[in-house]
Amino acid sequence: MQNYWEKLSKEAIKDRIFAALEKNSNFYDSKVIGVPASHLDNKVFYQDAPFLQDAPFLTSLIHNPNHIGCHTLGSSESFFKGTQEIERELIELCATKILNGASANQYDGYVASGGTEANLQAIWMYRNFFKKEYNIKNENIAILCSEDKHYSIDKASDVLQVPMVKITVSHQSRIIEKKYLEKVIAEKQAKGTNHFIVIANMMTTMFGSVDPVSTYIEALENAGAVYKVHVDGAYGGFFYPFTDANDKLDFSNPKITSVTLDAHKMVQAPYGTGIFLVEKEMIQYTNTKEASYVEGEDFTLIGSRSGANAIAVWMILMTYGRFGWEEKIMILLKRTSWLALQLDQIEVKYYRNPYSNILTMEASQIPIALVKKYGLVPDNHSQPAWYKIVVMEHVSVDSLLAFINDLKKSIDN
Repeated sequence: MQNYWEKLSKEAIKDRIFAALEKNSNFYDSKVIGVPASHLDNKVFYQDAPFLQDAPFLTSLIHNPNHIGCHTLGSSESFFKGTQEIERELIELCATKILNGASANQYDGYVASGGTEANLQAIWMYRNFFKKEYNIKNENIAILCSEDKHYSIDKASDVLQVPMVKITVSHQSRIIEKKYLEKVIAEKQAKGTNHFIVIANMMTTMFGSVDPVSTYIEALENAGAVYKVHVDGAYGGFFYPFTDANDKLDFSNPKITSVTLDAHKMVQAPYGTGIFLVEKEMIQYTNTKEASYVEGEDFTLIGSRSGANAIAVWMILMTYGRFGWEEKIMILLKRTSWLALQLDQIEVKYYRNPYSNILTMEASQIPIALVKKYGLVPDNHSQPAWYKIVVMEHVSVDSLLAFINDLKKSIDN
């Protein structure tokens, strides 16, 4: 089974992490004196606590490995070679076992600080690719994305100085409007822009909606445009591939070159843990050769980053295995379907992708007292049109039932 990965015991996980840490430089026992790195300050963080023998993640935090650079390319800082192996395994697992990539040696990637950084990394990479290979300027490139896109795309457009166009979506389906997309492409081409960076959503943050990437591809190819496709799976990357296996919004689609994942959401890894994945030969366009003192140089936006974050994600996925992870996701999906049924019965309007654990209700039917009581999140804090519920692991049916009962009372009154 191509996308299967084995569940490991706690003991096996612990042994593997401690073995990796042993391969890293121990700054107290070695003669390393040229590196601006060390373990966490031992006057503040106690390094000999007995419980650390059974706490591989906490131990990795204390060892403080710096995973600067991109370790799927070959040469990297040898001081941290043990835990870099863990990160390479994680990148391989995500690219091939979750996103249906062909084989491990066809993808590069790294553990970023979050989905925002990974999205910026992708747009930076494609901007540089177009500029170098087609000898064009920033203003002759355009980012195409849904109006429901994550705000990181706005940030990338601003920081990287690449124009962005938001494609309108249907109010009810949250699907991009094909005719408007075709109009935008034609208008851009008429003004000298024929190179496009597509950001396709794999579950938007507010709605859990999914972009039909074929709509972008068909419109751009019919227009004779040059384009690259990046999938923003910062929310859905660890969820949607397990609920809708028929939608190949992944590396099995030859038109998709890169994907963002975000492990501090559904995976419940520490905050500051995103993942950038890309086909081979592309990440070279973000190489900062001026980082000549770094072994292997640096291809990442962030530079220095904590190896402990990569270890955390690897540990979580290995604890579940493929089937355990699918079971966890299906439980959340079932709870969300139950919630949708309750809202149907009391005639509350909402949007929900059937393969998502996000349910977004029209604000007009939700009393502000319930918004505050249950921590519902608006699409806009100034003028909310929608409020969303995200069915995470801590969101039990009992807590959802309490909300439904309160909402029903407010409607009846």
